[in-house]
Amino acid sequence: MSNFNKVLLMGNLTRDPQLSYTPSQTAVVDFGLAVNRRWTSRDGDKKEETCFVDCRAFGRTAENINKYMSKGRPLFVEGRLTFDSWTAQDGTKRSKHRVTVENFQFLPGTSGSGAREPDQNTGHTTGQAEHNSDDIPF
Repeated sequence: MSNFNKVLLMGNLTRDPQLSYTPSQTAVVDFGLAVNRRWTSRDGDKKEETCFVDCRAFGRTAENINKYMSKGRPLFVEGRLTFDSWTAQDGTKRSKHRVTVENFQFLPGTSGSGAREPDQNTGHTTGQAEHNSDDIPF
């Protein structure tokens, strides 16, 4: 049986992207994404929950996210779930799941002052190939 690991998320950045480089000079960007879920309970009460997801992107994808995105901006990401484990300085074992971004699309929205805008010629950038809004399956 084959396996399948695909994550699609649409949410807002919880913090400004943090860009770094590997020893081989590959760009790496880490950022958080808040994904909201809203529904109405059986009693008719409006409910909402937020899922906070750590994300990481590499290469040109990382550079574009760092250049154009900031805290509060909406983003659509496509990627895969990865599992990281490490030993903390106090000797305890730590682990977490993270989304490794393979593709993304800027979404319209505002985040207040200081927001960085994507290239007006394309209106968006993706990690591997250009897509238009018709490519989003919803």
